[in-house]
Amino acid sequence: MNATTTHLLYLHGFRSSPHSMKAQKVAARVRTEHPGVVWWCPQLPPSPAEAMELVMQGTANWPRDSMAVVGSSLGGFYARWVSLQTGCPAVLLNPAPFPARDLSAYIGEQTAWHDRQERFFFQPGFVDELKVQQADIERLAARQPATPEGLFAIVCKGDEVLDWREMQAFCAGGTIRLLPGSDHAISDFDDHIDEVFAFMGL
Repeated sequence: MNATTTHLLYLHGFRSSPHSMKAQKVAARVRTEHPGVVWWCPQLPPSPAEAMELVMQGTANWPRDSMAVVGSSLGGFYARWVSLQTGCPAVLLNPAPFPARDLSAYIGEQTAWHDRQERFFFQPGFVDELKVQQADIERLAARQPATPEGLFAIVCKGDEVLDWREMQAFCAGGTIRLLPGSDHAISDFDDHIDEVFAFMGL
């Protein structure tokens, strides 16, 4: 079990928001059972570079030895990047291993999952920003390989969006909970949230 987390960052996925099911469940548990924990789940801008600049500025004064990051899908990719930059433990929920490749098909106007009236434009340059972040992850991970204590991942074989084999490889070295079914949203997240919080020492 990791040391107790005092500061917790949650990073949502592509087209998602702090209103996502998993973000809301984690937020509710922090609020009711761990009210002393600093909680932050920002609405991330579409630009990956701007998103990570926002996150790094917002956590600049957080204690590196007692912060943790949780990320889902694209947020899982971001969480791995943040973890490598800061040395904090990360929980990855069906993380996107190759977002530059996969999101290149989504260039153009997009709608937000939780508010179809909200629109944003996913620019070609955002794919290039993801490529830079992918290179960062590969470079840093070679020097700081994932460990069972530093990374916990939930990977679902039933994910209809991402290939579980690629996700498993992305999380290699960490503690991986490989689920035989479930889905991209991890609809059965209630069955696994205890393990997520235990990993963070909460």
